[in-house]
Amino acid sequence: MSRFAARGAWLLAGLLSTLLGGPAARAHEGRPAYLEITETAPGRYDVLWRTPILAGMRLPVVLTIPDDVRDVKEPAVQDLGDSRVERRWIDAGPNGLAGKRIEFTGLQTTITDVLVRVETLDRRSWTAIARPSQPWVELAAPQTWTDVAGTYIMQGVRHILFGADHMLFVLGLLLIVRDRWMLLKTVTAFTVAHSLTLAIATLGYASAPVLPLNVAIAVSILFLGPEIVRSWRGETSLTIRKPWIVAFLFGLLHGFGFASALTSAGLPASDLPLALLSFNVGVEIGQVSFILLVVLLERSFRQLEIRWPRWAEALPGYAVGSLGAFWTIQRTAILFGLVR
Repeated sequence: MSRFAARGAWLLAGLLSTLLGGPAARAHEGRPAYLEITETAPGRYDVLWRTPILAGMRLPVVLTIPDDVRDVKEPAVQDLGDSRVERRWIDAGPNGLAGKRIEFTGLQTTITDVLVRVETLDRRSWTAIARPSQPWVELAAPQTWTDVAGTYIMQGVRHILFGADHMLFVLGLLLIVRDRWMLLKTVTAFTVAHSLTLAIATLGYASAPVLPLNVAIAVSILFLGPEIVRSWRGETSLTIRKPWIVAFLFGLLHGFGFASALTSAGLPASDLPLALLSFNVGVEIGQVSFILLVVLLERSFRQLEIRWPRWAEALPGYAVGSLGAFWTIQRTAILFGLVR
């Protein structure tokens, strides 16, 4: 069995208890909501409010604007396949929205974020993220490109670290890899693959339907379960001999999953290059941080010569496979409308 598996079983057990016991059990359903405010005349704004539909249900978050802001005309609402889009036309008075707070009622009860983009009359822009821990934004002066890049980098870090299925797939690969050189090849292959499809999807050259994609990502995790067990038993397979091939092929799928955080927001074309680059940097920071954590913990326990019982050594493969099977069944049922 891989030395990562033997001494990393407790880490997986802790991760699984978090996944099964908390909101992260919803796995890759952390697509952000998106608010775009465009100033069209002094004090007047076009508002686009997009909330994702997760597992057939709309995100329970309500956009709350300041009391002294009035609607110029009736809002328009449109239901799409993966989101609900609300358009509003508002008048904030002669002083505009600068310094005013916009709240997202109900965000604190979710595990998702809201990406906020504001464009002023002189075409300067401002970007921020509202999170469950702070479900509001206060509109400020336009930002520099480095401020915007920092926002998207943090979004990328949060997306992968709170994307339970992505993290479980990476952990599954670590439980198979046998040496440092193979670890480097495997991580590189996964990175190249998901960066490729992330770019293709974000720039609009290709797309993948969300529900079938979620099923495919769950299948990729299910696939690794038996491979981990084979590795533990001393058996071999293409995945065990060349895990970088599997990492690359399934990485293409996961890249489309990463892209959903940007494509579902409906960002303007002018923002896409910086958003794509910064978001991908954030994803890599989160991924590398997770891998380093696992490797360092493995080294620590090896130095301490901690020995695990046989059942603990067998836990990782069965746990990865079981969660992969659960998500595959759950997401297939959602795909065919059997579960709402």
